[in-house]
Amino acid sequence: MIKKEGHIKGDSLGVSALSEGVRWSSDLTRSRNPGPSLTHKDWSDKGFSTAAVHAGTMDDEISGAVGTPIYQTSTFLLGDEQYRSVEEGYARDRFIYTRYGNPNQWALQTKLAALEGAESALVFSSGMAAITATVMAMLDKGAHIVASNELYGGTYNLFNQELPTLNMSVSYVDPRDYEAIEAAIRPNTQILYFEALTNPLLKLVDIRRLAEIAKRNEVRLIIDGTFLTPISCRIVEMGADLVIHSASKYLNGHSDLIAGAVMGSRKLVDMIWPRLLAYGGSLDPHACFLFERGLKTLAIRMAAHERSALALAQYLEQHPSVNRVFYPLLESHPDNKLARAVLNNGGGMIAFEVKGGDEAALTLLKHLKLPKQATSLGGVESLVSLPFNTSHAGYTSKQRQDMGINPGCIRLSVGIEDATDLIVDFEQALKSI
Repeated sequence: MIKKEGHIKGDSLGVSALSEGVRWSSDLTRSRNPGPSLTHKDWSDKGFSTAAVHAGTMDDEISGAVGTPIYQTSTFLLGDEQYRSVEEGYARDRFIYTRYGNPNQWALQTKLAALEGAESALVFSSGMAAITATVMAMLDKGAHIVASNELYGGTYNLFNQELPTLNMSVSYVDPRDYEAIEAAIRPNTQILYFEALTNPLLKLVDIRRLAEIAKRNEVRLIIDGTFLTPISCRIVEMGADLVIHSASKYLNGHSDLIAGAVMGSRKLVDMIWPRLLAYGGSLDPHACFLFERGLKTLAIRMAAHERSALALAQYLEQHPSVNRVFYPLLESHPDNKLARAVLNNGGGMIAFEVKGGDEAALTLLKHLKLPKQATSLGGVESLVSLPFNTSHAGYTSKQRQDMGINPGCIRLSVGIEDATDLIVDFEQALKSI
């Protein structure tokens, strides 16, 4: 069943509120409002598909357009209100310059926040822009992070190569070893950083348990939810302070743009916004339009992804050329019990290991006709890749094997094709090895 609870409460900060003299920097009684937003409707009593279609989308009164128009502009007219917003600290709630905010960004961010059940959201020009701005906003000089030892390669490179130049350090821990996670926390630890579903072996972390550890130790929990969308689980509602997505994947879902997003409380997202400005990772209005359009079909796409992925995973599991298959909804998956308890949707990611190692895996890829050999994931078309020469090429062979990524490991992003057609394709391709 789809969970519907946890949507934003209250109006975002609109023109009418500011005309009453809201003081952002000097009024200690001021409470933060969700947003910023162009619309003020509450979607908490609606299903995911309804919210995905309607939340945030602006009906243009002048033209009568039923979708948010593309505001392809770099700058906006300035007046007393805009100047006052800068002076008094609420410039995020006014249109001044598209790097600061744009109607297309606001519409998209409102939809994302509604789906996640969060107060606020920000969109970025890439997933790594979202990760970098979010992490840096939550850290002080000399800070320490406790992170999963199975991170996406781009995140690992940021942590391993860039953060040490700022006198920051990271301890890498098994994402399932909760005692080790807590033991790794130091006096200068400020962040626990984990992926909801690891890449590529799909280990599901217990977000509620991580949230308890974070709260007990007074650190913030950041979860990369790229492999799981709000259709699967609402990560902020489960206790994470912030959830990050490479929106190029499932959230957009059509393999036609690069984008990132972060969702959480208005307070924390407001802390990230200045980093977005400083690093320049703003999302172009036209890309926002594509992203918002993609989100409208998120719920029905995820249902199709799960349906085909589960059928294909069950087929692969019984094939004699396959050593093992990783998919959360398979009973053989180590985290199946947790997955059945917390996930509304198992997603479309499968990892499996073929006999014969990487050479056999490369041969298999050459014989597949439907899945495309390409990096990335979450599109309507199936994509297939090998971690050793794509997502985890930055790791050593020993590091990959320590993670459980053995030779012959294949990562498959199952699209929305008919499961029968995918199975037939894999049947003929597996004969090649």
